[in-house]
Amino acid sequence: MNAPLTPQDIDRIIEMAWEDRTPFDAIEVQFGLSEKDVIELMRRQLKPSSWRLWRERVQGRASKHTKKTAVDDFRFKCSRQRTLTRWIKK
Repeated sequence: MNAPLTPQDIDRIIEMAWEDRTPFDAIEVQFGLSEKDVIELMRRQLKPSSWRLWRERVQGRASKHTKKTAVDDFRFKCSRQRTLTRWIKK
């Protein structure tokens, strides 16, 4: 990514990196940061104890890698969520 990241961008990247369902590919599409770049950013921005917890949580997690999951796109939809076919009036 050519443009420097704003504090809001950094906060959003950290939030996305902590989420189990958000793959690194989604972060790369939105912010232009590879998995390696996200790891470096997390190392710089988090406290050492938070960094260790995050790395332990992310390592080996298939959901953080799109190619390792059965999900076809970046969106998550609960299996119990119904599809609305018309608009609900308020």
